[in-house]
Amino acid sequence: MTATADEHELDLLVRRMTWEADGVLSVELTRPDGKPLPAWTPGAHLDLHIGGLVRQYSLCGDPADSTQYRIGVLNEPSSRGGSRHVHTKLRPGQSVRAVGPRNHFALEPASSYVFLAGGIGITPILAMARQADRDGIPYRLVHGGRSRASMAFGAELSALTGDVTLVPQDERGHPDLTAALRDLPADALVYCCGPEPLLKAVEEACPAGQLRVERFAAPVVERTGDDIAFEVECRTSGVTLTVDAATSILEAAENAGLNVNSSCRDGICGSCETRVLAGTPDHRDFLLSETERATGKTMMLCVSRCASDRLVLDL
Repeated sequence: MTATADEHELDLLVRRMTWEADGVLSVELTRPDGKPLPAWTPGAHLDLHIGGLVRQYSLCGDPADSTQYRIGVLNEPSSRGGSRHVHTKLRPGQSVRAVGPRNHFALEPASSYVFLAGGIGITPILAMARQADRDGIPYRLVHGGRSRASMAFGAELSALTGDVTLVPQDERGHPDLTAALRDLPADALVYCCGPEPLLKAVEEACPAGQLRVERFAAPVVERTGDDIAFEVECRTSGVTLTVDAATSILEAAENAGLNVNSSCRDGICGSCETRVLAGTPDHRDFLLSETERATGKTMMLCVSRCASDRLVLDL
């Protein structure tokens, strides 16, 4: 995977690893030469090349600190190996390749915020709350987790000046979303990151236009009707692809020998986002907003398809 024009390909040094909670390590990354790191904004993540895999981790440090990046990693037994590698193999002093920062979960201007986090979903939310503190914007933050011992960055959350509530499930049950969203101003925004049950509950309780979410995994979506084949012109490489009903654009491009950024292949990470030069995408990702979809300027090649006769891509 290579960086796009607005991203950076970086060889970083693991400076420190800290046990933040049961099963959660924070990892601080720096440049070996000590030079400032590329700027980032709350909600951004890095693509890390670890253990032969590429995985996305939200930045949870301070955007004002250009000397380091910090990520939080949950040791998830059901993961595909990235978190296990971080917990069992990665150590201070080692190098790691990174691409980014990339932000599909940006903190947009609003009169106030409600931040909702479940488990390790606190990582992007922590940076957002810190930014709201700095900007003097009122917010309510609710962080739920299995137990207090499993909830990372508790001391940092307690030091924030906003309305912060920690909800350990073994002590207090699930977060009260009705209370968290009560009296929500029309010009406020709600940011939520966590497991799918939390996201689904928030999506049902919150006006869609005010909600921004980031997923750990793609939800199960039942499609009606059969996909059909279509043609894709890759303008930059001069290659024209025929994408059959059982193949994604990404797979067709790879089969033709094209080098395409990719990672999750589920429409949640944004690695394969590509500019659309002509045609109408059939968006099936879980990243782009309705406004972004309506413009049709970009699409995710791993899951999205074609809603017109033909697509022309900057590929």
